[in-house]
Amino acid sequence: MPKTLPVVDMNSPICCSPVSAGVVSDEAALEIALRLKALADPVRIRLMSMLLAADGGEACTCDLAAGVSLRESTVSHHLGQLKKAGMVASVRRGMNVFYSARAESLDALRLVLDPNCCTPGCD
Repeated sequence: MPKTLPVVDMNSPICCSPVSAGVVSDEAALEIALRLKALADPVRIRLMSMLLAADGGEACTCDLAAGVSLRESTVSHHLGQLKKAGMVASVRRGMNVFYSARAESLDALRLVLDPNCCTPGCD
């Protein structure tokens, strides 16, 4: 039986010290791990890449499905996992759902993992 992880509100970007700044708390480690888990799939990485490169900053599940050669239902599942992790946002327009990447979540994750983020001279 798989281990059930606690539910964490991941709608906002990670807000904790970088992992290199010292031992992270259990709560911070869980927040980071859940977001990394959401990204730890090649299809999800491709979907994020497609959303970040999309004209207008958003794309419909139908276009994304064609781009990764999967059914819309499968793509919707992957996008749902990314949405739970706070990595994407969605809006329904008629019969279609359009997704956009939340770049600030990726930036926050990058900063948490960057060993040089809090050294003098870091932007």
